[in-house]
Amino acid sequence: MSLENLLRINKLQTHDPSRESVQRLLQAAARNIEDARVEKISGETRFDAAYKCIMQCAMVALWANGYRTSTSQPGHHQTAIQTLPITIDLDQRTVIVLNALRKQRNINDYEGDPISEQAVIECIKQAEQLHKAVTAWLAVNRPDLQ
Repeated sequence: MSLENLLRINKLQTHDPSRESVQRLLQAAARNIEDARVEKISGETRFDAAYKCIMQCAMVALWANGYRTSTSQPGHHQTAIQTLPITIDLDQRTVIVLNALRKQRNINDYEGDPISEQAVIECIKQAEQLHKAVTAWLAVNRPDLQ
């Protein structure tokens, strides 16, 4: 599905970001990675911080392509993750992992299931890699936003 199709079905809205707003969100994502690395806090909180970074990076990727999710629509986290192959050419295998982390977050948030240490480690790793990927993509494709 294209970004234009997602716009037509109200999953996305058009968005014209400023350099400052993109940088602010990327800096927040970097802070969330740092928070996720703090081993003195619970694994659940570390997972949440890393997942938040993933979402912030996915949002930056959409913004850089002229869109944002329609947060009033259900599934906006899923939409943001699933558009990464279109927005920054992220490989589908990584999207599958990110989507599994999204599902784990939902199960934890809405059913209270615990987060395993392995899931925490994987979420932090994915957050770090996505932050690097988005930053690198911006440098090549949208240097005006850096």
